[in-house]
Amino acid sequence: MVEDALSVSLKGVAVHRRNATLLGPIDLDLDGSGITIVLGPNGAGKTTLLKVLHGVERISNGTLQWSVPDAEARQAQAYVFQRPIMLRRTVRQNLAYPLQLLGTPKAEIAARVEDWAGRVGLAVLLDQPAPRLSGGEKQKLAIGRALIRTPKVLFLDEPCANLDGRSTREIEEVLHHANAAGTRIVMTTHNLGQARRLAKDVVFLLKGRIHESGAAPEIFAAPRAPETQAFFKGDIVE
Repeated sequence: MVEDALSVSLKGVAVHRRNATLLGPIDLDLDGSGITIVLGPNGAGKTTLLKVLHGVERISNGTLQWSVPDAEARQAQAYVFQRPIMLRRTVRQNLAYPLQLLGTPKAEIAARVEDWAGRVGLAVLLDQPAPRLSGGEKQKLAIGRALIRTPKVLFLDEPCANLDGRSTREIEEVLHHANAAGTRIVMTTHNLGQARRLAKDVVFLLKGRIHESGAAPEIFAAPRAPETQAFFKGDIVE
């Protein structure tokens, strides 16, 4: 169980690169629980927002404040990219790596690796080279590797893009269990069905600006912004 959840506040945050505005200015407060789904068309700034929150994208203006010192907040986070990065090692070694960096005792590492391999459906593939896994298997491994150290916050960038229904369902199950155990999840997706299944709250981005945010049931039932309404209907929004 993850304890002492983190919250974050963004005030006037903007990201400018080469005379272009990638994000902002935005104001956003995220509390320490639940699953936030970030929606929007391609190029809306969703990935940039995740990277800003994770501290790997420098902000040009504004402030970002976690509920704990920045160094502590960074250590309590994990990030899974849309295209998962695999170490050129076995599944077992990939899962063990984050715990080795933390200096976790070998016996505990072995037990947690077995546990998490089972949770993400890779128990029979522990000794397979990770680069040889299928796309869905790689994504499950990346998520298991991120969650094995029980982060307080997990950022996910389109974790189910191009995956089949079975892999998507298995990943969503893992995310539900992780969130129930106390890991805060902030995730981008193009899949409105997935957003409805997972979201506690929603942030809708367009051209780097937040057009609507709030509790998921309310936004899905009656979106206020015309852009959100159009996006939910499947219209092209730009």
